[in-house]
Amino acid sequence: MTRKPTPRNPPPRNLAPHNPAPRNSAPPRNSAPPRNPTPRKPPARHPRVPLPVRAVHVGAGLLAAGALAHVLWSGLAERGVALAFGALVVVGELARRGDGGQEEPQEREPAPLGAAGALAYALLGENAGQPTYHGVLQVVAVTAAAFLVGAVPQLARGRAPTPDHMARRVLTVAFASVCFQPLYNSGKFAELIGHGPYYALWLVVLVALTGLCDAVLAAALVRARTQWPYGPLLRDELRAKRGIGSAVGASGAVMALAVAVAGLWALPLFSLPLLLTQLSFSRYAAVRTTYRQTITSLARATEIAGYTPQGHARRVAALSRAVGRDLGLSGADLVVLEYAALMHDIGQLSLVDPVRHGATADLPAVEQRRIALLGGAVVRQTGVPSDVAVVVERQADPYRDQPLTARIVRAANAYDEMARGEGPGGPLAALERLRLATGRDYQPEVVESLARVLSRGAVAPAGG
Repeated sequence: MTRKPTPRNPPPRNLAPHNPAPRNSAPPRNSAPPRNPTPRKPPARHPRVPLPVRAVHVGAGLLAAGALAHVLWSGLAERGVALAFGALVVVGELARRGDGGQEEPQEREPAPLGAAGALAYALLGENAGQPTYHGVLQVVAVTAAAFLVGAVPQLARGRAPTPDHMARRVLTVAFASVCFQPLYNSGKFAELIGHGPYYALWLVVLVALTGLCDAVLAAALVRARTQWPYGPLLRDELRAKRGIGSAVGASGAVMALAVAVAGLWALPLFSLPLLLTQLSFSRYAAVRTTYRQTITSLARATEIAGYTPQGHARRVAALSRAVGRDLGLSGADLVVLEYAALMHDIGQLSLVDPVRHGATADLPAVEQRRIALLGGAVVRQTGVPSDVAVVVERQADPYRDQPLTARIVRAANAYDEMARGEGPGGPLAALERLRLATGRDYQPEVVESLARVLSRGAVAPAGG
């Protein structure tokens, strides 16, 4: 009997047939997701530009474009004068300090030399005793072109001017040139005023009107973006004109008068004082920035020691400043309000055991008063204005006995504590609790102002 040959590698008996899955087949339904999926970041949302702000930007852009087109079509009159003033504006823009933000009044003109040069060109009537004949459109075209050329290197360094500042520069220069150039070129200026001391007086009046125009426009732009009261904003802008703004206006008028007598060689000579003024203001701004950073670091001592949650002082300061703006505070009052909000919990360092989540609003009134008094004593040792210590000390007083700044800090602090502990619906629940406590613990006007600030999205909610 012969046996059949057995294959060397017999196939396994109970294996299922192999069916390779197609390449584009979907994964099975019950398959587990990857362990560490990479979350997708939502696209960044840019704040919507209000319609009045957009209208100002478009109007300034159309004016600059039309002026440039006119000059390109008709040619550049008095090229030497135009190039000299254009170069001065470019140098001023290259020496720019920042973006001209609206937080500090003394820093609202980041390029004073460029602004003074543009104003001097708008008010220029003569060059070394010879009358000039450039018009309004050439003034706008030369200053706008120089402004853009000087802004290109700043853009590469991340210090480009804001659209608001660019629009204000174009419109204010146009305003000054419209008030001066047509009257001078038509000869009516010489008939009405002449070339004596009244000529210089009229330039001073035009400089003051131009500064007022710039202040009105700047306050209107901030009002359109933030809905803050217009009166305090305009008051802040006018106060800022007493600082670097007055130096810019005076330098512009003096440059125009000096060029009328000595020619273009007067430009570098009279630019030097403004450069020194800009340097001194830069140092002053740096000192203020360092001072504020020191106070912020001191305020974080309670967070580092575990007495208050991370970011609590910063959120309360931002809320307090926004509410103060909404209620019409400005200038030194806002500085006191912000510093007091940053340091309002500094007295908790005297506690043996930290309060849960740093919520001092739930403590007995006696304990709250002790913490407030100790906090005021600490603040007085830091060298900040005494008004800041008063605000901190009065946190535990009945709100009817408190100054407005203390009422604002008290409401903002309570809101941040309540919103943080109420879960996803914390902001709405915290506002409801504050409204229920108005008349007893919090001033109704302050609470409603806080609600308006939060509804506008000016400050991120604590619970969000």
